[in-house]
Amino acid sequence: MEVAIPITNELEQRISDAFCIFDHHGDKRIDIREVGTVLRFLGCVPTEQEINEVIAATEMEESAGDVHLSKFMPHVAQLLAERKMEPASPEKILAAFQILDPEQKTYITKEYMSKMMMEEGEPFTQEELDEMLAVAIDPITGNIPYEFYINQLMHQPANSIYELAARYWTLKPKETKRGSKWAGSRISIR
Repeated sequence: MEVAIPITNELEQRISDAFCIFDHHGDKRIDIREVGTVLRFLGCVPTEQEINEVIAATEMEESAGDVHLSKFMPHVAQLLAERKMEPASPEKILAAFQILDPEQKTYITKEYMSKMMMEEGEPFTQEELDEMLAVAIDPITGNIPYEFYINQLMHQPANSIYELAARYWTLKPKETKRGSKWAGSRISIR
């Protein structure tokens, strides 16, 4: 028998809708390999470590390899309220590009950007790199005019997931494992 999962606000509805897109069996479960995809679909920018932390916190004990919406939704809502996995600001992105452009040419070559994205920090997959370059490269010069690219990245729809989290989520005391840093905490977001 399926237990209904109460959805009380737009934030929970958006999380549920994103989750259910990847629920291929209609049983309010997704494979743990889909967690990062769901988070990115919501507009989050998680690191692999953050994805693994969400999996560890939400994976079903009785069905290893699966995450149920009833655990995922409140956990992710809390992370969003704490502004975790939030995309970098335009100023931070511009500063990063300027570090990569010490000669102040205002562009980065496709080759240099590809090398940086595949070899530094948390490497992109080839598919992720191809998707990024498709948007970033100026078809005339073949380079990445980064200020233009940043402007493309910064187009945000009204009611981003983080705005919704700030509007709707109040962290409630939860039953937590003894010693958890959230045990007994109460945070209110306005």
